[in-house]
Amino acid sequence: MSRVPFEMVYEVVTEAFVRAGMQAEDARVCARTHAESSCDGVYSHGLNRVPRFVDYLKRGWVDPNARSTLVKELGVIEIHDGRQGPGIINAFSATDRAIAIATKQGVGIVALRNTTHWMRGGTYGWYAADKGYVAISWTNTESCMPSWGGKNTRLGNNPFVMAVPRRKGHIVLDMAMSQYSYGKLQVTRLKGAQLPYPGGFDKDGTLTAEPGPIEQSMRILPMGYWKGSGFAILLDALAAILSEGLPTNQIDEIKRGSCTGCSQVFIVFDPRQLGGEEFSDKVADSIADYVNSSTPDEKSKEVLYPGQSTLRIRADHRANGIVVDDGVWAEVLGLASRKGG
Repeated sequence: MSRVPFEMVYEVVTEAFVRAGMQAEDARVCARTHAESSCDGVYSHGLNRVPRFVDYLKRGWVDPNARSTLVKELGVIEIHDGRQGPGIINAFSATDRAIAIATKQGVGIVALRNTTHWMRGGTYGWYAADKGYVAISWTNTESCMPSWGGKNTRLGNNPFVMAVPRRKGHIVLDMAMSQYSYGKLQVTRLKGAQLPYPGGFDKDGTLTAEPGPIEQSMRILPMGYWKGSGFAILLDALAAILSEGLPTNQIDEIKRGSCTGCSQVFIVFDPRQLGGEEFSDKVADSIADYVNSSTPDEKSKEVLYPGQSTLRIRADHRANGIVVDDGVWAEVLGLASRKGG
C-alpha cells in the first residue's frame, strides 16, 4: 500500500478516461468522483473501479457521449432515459434536476432508467447535502445475491442512500442490501484480510468471513438476512416502476457489464421550506450528539453516526495522501500511459 496525493490520483484517472474515449470535461467529472470516493475510504468504487470502467468504455457497454433525456413529467416527478451513458454523469444530472424541482416545490423526484453504474451511491447524497438538501436515492442492479433461502443469485444488492445536511458534518447513510458489497470483498481480499463479520457462504454453504470464497460462490449475505432480502426486492420494484425501466431480472438478460440498463431514483427535499434550515440543523445535531454520547460496547472506543468516519478519513487522505493498493495504482498508471507517479 502507498499514499498518493489527491490531485495526482485525479489527474491520472482523468488521463485514463480521456484515453478511453471520454470528452475532457466528462472525464474530469468522472475522475474527480472516483478520486473523491477513494479519498473518503470507499476504494472499491474509487480507484479500484477505474480499470473496469475503462474496459466497459472500450467494449461499448457505456456510451461516453450519451446524455439523459426527459421522457415524462408528472407534477414533482420526472422520468429520464439515461441512454446507457456514463452513470456518474447521469446521476449528477438527475440529482441536479431533483434539486431544481425541490427548490420550487419543496420536493423533487427524478426516476432514471436505462443508465449505467453510478459508482459510489453516497456521492450524490453528499453532493445534495453540501447544497443544503435532504436526499434519498437508490439503484437496482443485475442479480448478484441470492434471495433469502436460495442458492443462486436473484437479487441486486441495490445500494440505498440517505443524506441529511448539517453544518458540523452531514449525516449520510450509503449501504448495499448485502452485508458487504463485492467491492468491499475485493478490497478485503487484496489486503489479505478477513471481513469483520461473516459476509456470505462458500460453495459448500458454510457461512464465512473469508472474502475470496464468497466472491467465487456469489452467495453474499443479505444484510439483516430475510429483511435485507425483502428490502432489495422492493427497491428493485420501485426503481423499475417509477422509472418505467428494467427490474433486475430484465437487467440480467442484457449481460453487458455491471448495472448496464439499471433503474435509479433520486428524491430531494428542501428543508428550508419545511421547518427551516435552523430547525433541521438543530434536529440533526441533537441526533448526532445523542448517538455519540452512547456508552461504547466491549469492542468499541466510540459510537459514530453514519458519515462521521468518512469525514475523518477524508481529512487524513487530503492531508497525507490517499491510501492506494500498489497493484491497482500501477494498472491505472498504465491506462493513463504513465510508467510511474
